[in-house]
Amino acid sequence: MTFPLKNPFYTLPIILLFAFTSCKNGKDNINPEFKDITESVYASGIIKSKNQYEIYSKTNGILENTFVKEGMRIKKGDSLFKIENKSAEISVDNARLTSETNDFMVNTQRLDDAWNAIQLAEKKLINDSMLYYRQKKLWSNEIGSLVELEQRELNFENAKVNLARTKMVYDDLKRQLKLASGISKNNLKMAKSTDEDLIIRSLTDGVVYKINKEQGEWVSNLSALAVIGADDFILELNIDELDIVKIKPGQKVIVRMDSYKSKVFEAIISSIDPMMNERTRTFRAEAVFTQKPVILYPNLTLEANIIINTKQKALTIPRNYLLGDTAVILENGTIQKIETGLMDYNLVEVISGIDPDSKISLPKK
Repeated sequence: MTFPLKNPFYTLPIILLFAFTSCKNGKDNINPEFKDITESVYASGIIKSKNQYEIYSKTNGILENTFVKEGMRIKKGDSLFKIENKSAEISVDNARLTSETNDFMVNTQRLDDAWNAIQLAEKKLINDSMLYYRQKKLWSNEIGSLVELEQRELNFENAKVNLARTKMVYDDLKRQLKLASGISKNNLKMAKSTDEDLIIRSLTDGVVYKINKEQGEWVSNLSALAVIGADDFILELNIDELDIVKIKPGQKVIVRMDSYKSKVFEAIISSIDPMMNERTRTFRAEAVFTQKPVILYPNLTLEANIIINTKQKALTIPRNYLLGDTAVILENGTIQKIETGLMDYNLVEVISGIDPDSKISLPKK
């Protein structure tokens, strides 16, 4: 709905206007006048800190320490809270012990033993090979027996198989040790990461605006610990779906807050959220101050008028002289249809239907 600038925070009651004749005494008869008129859209909203966000704990536990106070300025990475979680600490210790036990360098002796087995198998293969070919040469000269030759050949084949098996054992052992070492190190990193999550740090420079938990209270990942934000502030405005098509970035906004009752401030529309809130049937827009108060706090309520159009020296009549939305009563009691333009709380622009010489009467209520 469109609201005026002149008295933007007064709520007009819905009035059914009806009349068939003008006042007999003529005191309420007037002529249209040329005046400046401004059309605006009303919006309610709150003040929000720029980059405002809520701090949550990634783990459940008891709030052991609070390192900050409300209103304190903080830097990115500063410690804010410490959560006590004994199971997480025990998990880190267990992961550290397992990692030390499975460390690849600690288990190199097992690899050395497997490598020695390979060297021994290679020597045995060489020896059995020599014995086999020697026996084979003797047998070619009809020296020795066939049984001895077959035994030397069997020993030679077994030596080859044994060498291949010892090499496979070595490779498997090396792969298993590396895998166990890597998994243990990763588990330790994960446990340390969980342990590090017990210290909650700030994600940005800013100010601690609100702390929701006291030391000793239970903390879960479902409830916010604190509200953090920057020193800069933005206006979060709720705009009726009937008016959203009139709103564009860069439009001037006139702002009034209960905390500064007698003052009016200026801002401009910076962005518009294209998704409507289905529950409230409103759109959210953000604005930034061009003229702002010295002191601001998050969640201060505000009312605003977004300037849609301004026209100087427009032919206007008071809004209460309208009969319905498209007619006026002339001095002689005739109902005259008119075309209207811009409208604020007090005035309405007349495009056609009457002129400055026309006398109109105030409709009876």
